[in-house]
Order: sequence, then structure tokens, then C-alpha cells
Amino acid sequence: MIVAAERGEDVLIARNSVPVARLVPYQPVQIKPPGAWRGLVPYATEWRSPETDQRVEQLFLGEPSAPPA
Repeated sequence: MIVAAERGEDVLIARNSVPVARLVPYQPVQIKPPGAWRGLVPYATEWRSPETDQRVEQLFLGEPSAPPA
């Protein structure tokens, strides 16, 4: 069974003709280097404002905050 998985095959393991497990070849996780998404995802530049900060504070604290100075 292990040899078949090493060759890239999926191996079905059964007990009394009932499938109970599947053995598949190991695929290492591909980790993208830092900055791989730079320039690919647009984001809003106006997200930071006194109104937004106040609303976020209200959401976290559950109470109204003082007006921004």
C-alpha cells in the first residue's frame, strides 16, 4: 500500500468490503514568501478616519466614545 501511495496513487483501505480510510501521497505545504500578495490586492485608503475609529471603538467596547479631538 505504501509503495502505491509513493507512486502517486490513492489507496482505499476497507474492512469487510466497507471503506474506512484513504491513503494519499503526501503533498508538502507551499508557503508563499512575505510580500507575495503585494500589489495584487487593492485596499481602500480612506478606511482610517475619526468616524471609522469611533465606530470601531464602539463595536469593541460596546459604549459610545467621546467625540474625536
